[in-house]
Amino acid sequence: MDQSKEQAIARKGRHIGIVIAVTMVIWLAVTLFIGPALGMPGRFALLFDFAALAGFFYAGVNIFQLWRMRQDSQR
Repeated sequence: MDQSKEQAIARKGRHIGIVIAVTMVIWLAVTLFIGPALGMPGRFALLFDFAALAGFFYAGVNIFQLWRMRQDSQR
């Protein structure tokens, strides 16, 4: 495996990790602290849940792409 493929795989892995961590922190902050502090109704919590699910789905798609990149580089 050449150096550029290794760097691309590492970059994608870091990107996935950042997406998952930021999604989780923002979701928890908005749902547990910011939303209740602003007096938002409970129905907005569902909206934030769906936004977090979208972020996790995006990360899942990227994890699959990373797995495929690793499989192709090992051949």
